[in-house]
Amino acid sequence: MKKPAPSVTPNTWEFLRDAMITPTGFREYDARWKYPDDINLPGITALGLGLGTQMYRRGIAPVIAVGNDYRDYSLAIKNALMLGLMQAGIHVKDIGPALSPMAYFSQFHLDAPAVAMVTASHNPNGWTGVKMGFERPLTHGPDEMNELRDIVLNGKGEARDGGKYEFVDGVQEAYMQDLVGDFKMSRPLKVVCATGNGTASAFGPELFRRMGVEVVESHNALDYTFPHYNPNPEAMEMLHDMSASVKTSGADFALGFDGDGDRCGVVDDEGEEIFADKVGVILARDLAKIYPNATFVADVKSTGLFASDPELQKHGVTADYWKTGHSHMKRRVKEIGALAGFEKSGHYFLAEPIGRGYDCGMRVAVEICKLMDRNPGLKMSDLRKALPQTFATPTMSPYASDTEKYDILKRLVAKLVAKADAGDTIGGRTIKEVVTVNGARVILDNGGWGLVRASSNTPNLVVVCESPESDAEMRAIFADIDAVIRTEPAVGDYDQTI
Repeated sequence: MKKPAPSVTPNTWEFLRDAMITPTGFREYDARWKYPDDINLPGITALGLGLGTQMYRRGIAPVIAVGNDYRDYSLAIKNALMLGLMQAGIHVKDIGPALSPMAYFSQFHLDAPAVAMVTASHNPNGWTGVKMGFERPLTHGPDEMNELRDIVLNGKGEARDGGKYEFVDGVQEAYMQDLVGDFKMSRPLKVVCATGNGTASAFGPELFRRMGVEVVESHNALDYTFPHYNPNPEAMEMLHDMSASVKTSGADFALGFDGDGDRCGVVDDEGEEIFADKVGVILARDLAKIYPNATFVADVKSTGLFASDPELQKHGVTADYWKTGHSHMKRRVKEIGALAGFEKSGHYFLAEPIGRGYDCGMRVAVEICKLMDRNPGLKMSDLRKALPQTFATPTMSPYASDTEKYDILKRLVAKLVAKADAGDTIGGRTIKEVVTVNGARVILDNGGWGLVRASSNTPNLVVVCESPESDAEMRAIFADIDAVIRTEPAVGDYDQTI
């Protein structure tokens, strides 16, 4: 295998022949590029050859399940990836169009040693990528991604005989059956199903109907141009649209799914958009009654309520705050035997005996419906209002280039730690501690906090702040965190702010 060419450009002879791969596409826990600007089809084939080589190096049996999301170019990407895998001597089991969690499920269903899912996740059209893993339900983390990057970029992929292609039908139906089983609602429930015309459109409405839920369809026709909005349930545009649908239809709540179906967003019966970490606390409260003394993992962007909520404390819950990112969270949930993990972005990791440990928006939908079935006298807004009130920002993302963001973050962490050591305040509050497991989470003396970290998927920093006291204090925390961020001239504008 030759090294990828450093200077291949689109619309050239070489572009159709030689591998082109931008190194920054190998991220912490998946691979993601703009296509065809940053990677071409020969580059995808080189990636497949590298992944197959990695399987052999690690002693993984040479069988892999492969799926693709519903974008107009994803099938071409998958075909190029499968070609490289077969060149590496891998038996490819093609499960067809899929959600990422359906691909993860296929590892269990087909007893496949490895999985590769072609998806740009919630990124807009023009992006592509691969989520991959060996040890189910885990996906590649930094160590595996660095190893794969080295193999691919240094031309170390090894061709072997024995490659094979097989199309496997029926995985979608098996996945749906695994999700719902024989469960049926015992109370009437009307739910807005929002899929933004993405891949989840082929799953969501049918999932609810199998449970006996009345469905209010919202952009459920498959359309890879995404004519209404990019399906991303963390984006306010999608949440606002879900809220409007609830108010118009009188639904009990709305659930929204991202482009590859591994995330879920929630809007309650009053049209209030509930950030996913708060939904996690609602779920954790319910599950803690069934599984007392459970451990829950929350990512560093999430609310402090996992540790401070009196209801969770009453049931002996242990809270563990960990690194943001689906691979980090899956691994942590498995390592410490947690019942579930919750991420502010809308990834939920429900482990045995509830789920299989991977992030699945459809599984979350089922569990929310079951929660409502166990609490027939309550509305979603009642569950929201029962939580201790906090005031939180949305997830905000100021621009920082992929080549600079980690160096910028390193300096920002040092500056925030220095403020704590000097006895400075944030938002008028004393800094209690600075947690640096993933960026810097500055925790204040009243439980308020502010976070800055680097996005693993896009050229951005990530900023989140929360106050248990007031909206004004939350804004003061943000202002002080942002003042530190603004000491770095290479940081650009926010995608959204408060």
